[in-house]
Amino acid sequence: MIIRFKDVCKKFGDAFAISNMNFQIEDKSFTTLLGPSGCGKTTILRMIAGLEKPDSGEIWFDDTCIFSSEKKIEVPTEKRNLGFVFQDFALWPHMTVFENVAFGLRVRKETQDLEKRVQEALDAVQLGDFKDRYPSQLSGGQQQRVGFARAIVTRPACILFDEPLSALDAILRDDMRVEIKRLTDKLGVTGVFVTHDQMEAMSMSDDIIVFKRGSIEQQGTPEEIYNNPKTLTVAKFVGKSNWISENQMFRPEVVSLDKLVDGLEFKVKVDSVQFLGNGYMLEVIFEGRKWTLETRNKYSVGQEFFIYINEKDIVTV
Repeated sequence: MIIRFKDVCKKFGDAFAISNMNFQIEDKSFTTLLGPSGCGKTTILRMIAGLEKPDSGEIWFDDTCIFSSEKKIEVPTEKRNLGFVFQDFALWPHMTVFENVAFGLRVRKETQDLEKRVQEALDAVQLGDFKDRYPSQLSGGQQQRVGFARAIVTRPACILFDEPLSALDAILRDDMRVEIKRLTDKLGVTGVFVTHDQMEAMSMSDDIIVFKRGSIEQQGTPEEIYNNPKTLTVAKFVGKSNWISENQMFRPEVVSLDKLVDGLEFKVKVDSVQFLGNGYMLEVIFEGRKWTLETRNKYSVGQEFFIYINEKDIVTV
C-alpha cells in the first residue's frame, strides 16, 4: 500500500498541529515517523487510521482517495484495511490469547477458517503454544507479540505502530525491534512506525520522516538522515553531534587519536568519563564547546590530548 498526503492540514484550536503536509510512504516499506513529543507524528498516524479528521487536504491509499475535504470523501476506519499495534498492548484481560487475536475477525464476521487464521498468526509471532493463556500469564514481550498477531490476522495492507516498544525494558525492545521488522518484511505489508527514539528509527526503517512542530524537516533512508542531515534540527536530533561552529559538526565515531595527513587537529580537555564495558565515553571541552567521544583508551578528568578529524567527515548544515 502506498500512502500519500496532499496538502493536509489539521488545527487544534487556533494552532496548526499539521500544516500543508505532503509526503509519500512507499509500498511494502517500513517507514518511521520520528520526532520529539508534540511534533505531530501521532496526529498523522491517527489521520492515516481515520481516528482523526484533517481540516483540509487529501489522503490516498494507492489510487484510492480515502479522505478529501473538498470532495467530501471520508472512508471509515474499518474499511481502510489497516492493522494496529498499540503502546499499551490493549489486550482484553478476560479473553484468552486466542480470543484476543480472533476478536477482529469476529467483529468483521470473517469466521470462515477463523481457527486456522488465528493459529497461523500466533505461529508467526512464536506464540502458537500460548493460545489458551490469559494476558496476565504473559510477559510484556509476549503481550506485545499478541498485539502484533491481532494486527496481522485480518491480513491488512498496512500496519500502524504507535510507539509499541516504549513499555518494554531495554533487552525486550532490542528483541522486538528485530522481530517487528522481520515479520513485516516477511508478510510484505507497509509498516508505519511512530517513535521519538532515534535508535528504533535508525535500526528498523527503510525510510525515516523527521518532524518538527507539524512540518517535515527531512525524509530519507537512515543513512541519508544520519550522514547528510539537511537542517540543524535533524543534525541535533538524530545521533550524537559535536559542533565546531554554529553550522558545522562531526559524529563521535569519525574521531582519530592518530595524526591524519589531511586531518584537522583539536586539543581537548576531558570533562567526564563513563565506562561502557567495551570502551569509554568521554565528554571533552574544546574552546567552550562540549563534545562526546568514544574510545578504548582510558583518560582522567582534566587530562588534555589531541584528536584528529578528516575534513570530509565534517558536516555542514
